[in-house]
Amino acid sequence: MTRLEGVIDEARGCARLFRLGRDVEAGLAMVALVEAAQPLIERMSGDAQVAWGGLLALMFDDQQAQNWLSLADYLEYELVELLIPSLTI
Repeated sequence: MTRLEGVIDEARGCARLFRLGRDVEAGLAMVALVEAAQPLIERMSGDAQVAWGGLLALMFDDQQAQNWLSLADYLEYELVELLIPSLTI
């Protein structure tokens, strides 16, 4: 498994934790996920980096509002969609 595939698995696992209502554990996992994803994003195109910044803002807004289901959707779908094109490079 590549580092990128590991980050995608972490994103899906973190989303699962939020959906299960384990928000404290998921919040800690999200911090580790963002730290792991950042170096990968930095190697992507400028458009992907801009999308990452916007996605981070949305995720942090949902975290602050305790909107766990929306946050889980961003992690599982939007973040993974942003990362998957890099698997083919």
